[in-house]
Amino acid sequence: MNRKQFVVLVVLLMICAAVAWHFYQRGNSSWQSAGQSIGGKLLPNLPINDVAQIDIQSGTNQLTLARKNDIWTVHERDDYPANFSQISDLLMKLADLKIVQQEETGPTELPRFNLSPPGMDSSSGTLLELKDQNSKTVASLLLGKDHMNQPANGQGYPDGRYVIANNNNGDVVVISEPFDNVTSKPADWLDKTFFKISNPKSIAVTFPVATNSWRLTRVSQTNDWQLADTRPGEKLDSSKIDDITGAFDSLTFNDVAPGATVPKDAQTLTVDTFDGTNYAAQIWSSGDDNDSMTIAIESTKGKSAIDNQYSHWTYQIPSYSVESLLKPRTNLLQSATPPKGS
Repeated sequence: MNRKQFVVLVVLLMICAAVAWHFYQRGNSSWQSAGQSIGGKLLPNLPINDVAQIDIQSGTNQLTLARKNDIWTVHERDDYPANFSQISDLLMKLADLKIVQQEETGPTELPRFNLSPPGMDSSSGTLLELKDQNSKTVASLLLGKDHMNQPANGQGYPDGRYVIANNNNGDVVVISEPFDNVTSKPADWLDKTFFKISNPKSIAVTFPVATNSWRLTRVSQTNDWQLADTRPGEKLDSSKIDDITGAFDSLTFNDVAPGATVPKDAQTLTVDTFDGTNYAAQIWSSGDDNDSMTIAIESTKGKSAIDNQYSHWTYQIPSYSVESLLKPRTNLLQSATPPKGS
């Protein structure tokens, strides 16, 4: 090897060493950057106290939760009160979200993680936007598909979710919070607190067919229930009473609509209590295992705030919750004992 060839070889070795060092440094820098991000907060310094509106978009469905006069409401349900604890829990989780994994992806790979913009196709994500009182977005989170744990036995299960924060399409990360309850369905965000009836002294149901109607009364909370206007041959089956009064302990609703158009075939439930509160409900079937109900509540000891809270709405209630109340008169009676020898 002559001197010229030796010099060329040394130069080539120096170039290779420089290139190797460059890629080493770049890889090391990338590793350090990733290491700093993993375990860090996804939405650092999130001003949760400034959040006055939450928009959730999934497919073509849009939901808006808005804070009005310090009360969270569901816009798509004519500002019916929203579940404050559910919203508060969501905001706290968002503020504490940590990155558990990073994915190196490009824009063309986003559909694989269900992180396409909402409304595009089946690969779309669910977009969650937090806004202040001026409708300015303070943070956003695009929720993609579940991240699946892959144990040795091959039976995987969801242990997190792929997300993109603040429209940064080049930064797909995994979080350990699945956010399964972040939906764009208005009914999922309603405050399901409902009225409770205690200490009833009379319960009556009026049916469109008058002979099916009935009324139960009792003199005091310790007295037995009696069937009013008992007809010849009728005897109340006391074993049915617990089913009737027990329905008042589990009243709930699935959804609401403003106003009411009560059909002619609605059944009327009236309950008077020993504490002077009177309840009058109109109930009718609305299909899909649901009944519709309007409720008016009055107190003989002065009108209470509960009247205004419920009286302007039609509630969708599960049919099973009032099934025992809406049985016709014959279902409350003891079965006739057949004559001996028959």
